[in-house]
Amino acid sequence: MLKKLIVLAALLLPVGFAHAHEYKAGELEIAHPWSQELPPNAPTVAAYFVIENPGKTDDRLLGVDSPISGEAQLHEHVMQGDLMKMQQVPSVVVPAGGKVTFAPMAYHVMLLDLKDRSLLSDGKRFPLTLHFEKAGNVTVEVSVQKKPAQATQAHDHAQ
Repeated sequence: MLKKLIVLAALLLPVGFAHAHEYKAGELEIAHPWSQELPPNAPTVAAYFVIENPGKTDDRLLGVDSPISGEAQLHEHVMQGDLMKMQQVPSVVVPAGGKVTFAPMAYHVMLLDLKDRSLLSDGKRFPLTLHFEKAGNVTVEVSVQKKPAQATQAHDHAQ
């Protein structure tokens, strides 16, 4: 009987890993962190994910860091006249009962001064720690992919 349970557990182990792209920090849920594979000489890389807040109070993403980079910044894209411009933001509000989508042409994490490029090819993963005002810190594993993992290019956020 014990052997059967061990075999069953081994068979179900990959199912648990299939859902490893969802993380929790306090009331917050962080889903599918990903990054697009870039050429080896790219000076920066961006990371994306969705933060949902089913709770009753707002929280705030204060910053991020990763051992693969010397610096990590929160950025957003904004329209200025006819131009789309990327700019750094000090924090991002995650509204109660809402969500914020980090995606291309929206909020995103910029990783600068890359240290470990070996983790930036298709199929690799790298750690990213998110620092929240109320929920605390949570480390997620960012999945590097050749093409964007999510079709959505828009971002949802309430301020």
